[in-house]
Amino acid sequence: QVQLVESGGGLVQSGGSRSLSCAASGFSFNAYAMNWYRQAPGKERELVASINTSGRTMYADSVKGRFTCSRSNGENTVYLQMNSLKPEDTAVYYCNVRLLFGKDYWGQGTQVTVSS
Repeated sequence: QVQLVESGGGLVQSGGSRSLSCAASGFSFNAYAMNWYRQAPGKERELVASINTSGRTMYADSVKGRFTCSRSNGENTVYLQMNSLKPEDTAVYYCNVRLLFGKDYWGQGTQVTVSS
């Protein structure tokens, strides 16, 4: 079965960095784009970054220039390097993949808290 397991969350000071990982299994990882979403308290879940099968990335305007998404097809893992973190980046970060017929799969999420 499809599994997405995020890791790397925690508490970080404003201006600091954090790296998230998402280990994927149960599907052909190198055949699908991967996404990072986040959800802050009281807010809707939002798309933060995507990486396609060729490694092309796209980012939400709010994180452009600060976050970098990458993938290792050999390790079935997608990463999110977050630099220059701000308190407004505080959220639960989720890994996502949309497989055939539009079915979405999500990880359990990892909390990132940025203190001011």
